[in-house]
Amino acid sequence: MTKDQKNEVIEILKEKFAQYNNFYITDTESLTVAQVSTLRRTCFDKQVEMKVAKNTLIRKALESLDAEKYAGVYESLNNVTALMFSENPKEPALIISSFRKSSNGDKPVLKAAFINGDVYTGDNNLKTLTQIKTKNELIGEVIGLLQSPAKRVLAALLHHHEKQATASAE
Repeated sequence: MTKDQKNEVIEILKEKFAQYNNFYITDTESLTVAQVSTLRRTCFDKQVEMKVAKNTLIRKALESLDAEKYAGVYESLNNVTALMFSENPKEPALIISSFRKSSNGDKPVLKAAFINGDVYTGDNNLKTLTQIKTKNELIGEVIGLLQSPAKRVLAALLHHHEKQATASAE
């Protein structure tokens, strides 16, 4: 790879890291070509971008953006690395989990995840990441909580009004 090609890859990665608040670093080393193709297709279907790059180029891209912000993921940059970029913080975790179930394996391995500024390192965090609430799920819960007391007040008022109407009719 020439220096120009390396710089081009670094620029592409920088754009992706700047575009997404969430990315996963996975190890796809022992997957077959067919399995990697299936994984890529699944990612594409779920609006998750998957990129494979050299660890040194990934590190250079991250360091050039904000060395301290991404410091927690540097140790995970080893072996074969595939990056998964997503707007939805839990979608890559769901893809990895379902891919493992369908292939009866333990690959791809989650090396690290960067979710809205928080770093999760190690494959043991995969289950936790599948349960992260998305922004829309959290908004829905808040709206539900806000509506709940209002519904009870309205129901009580209607019930009280019906009681008065029934009493005055007698």
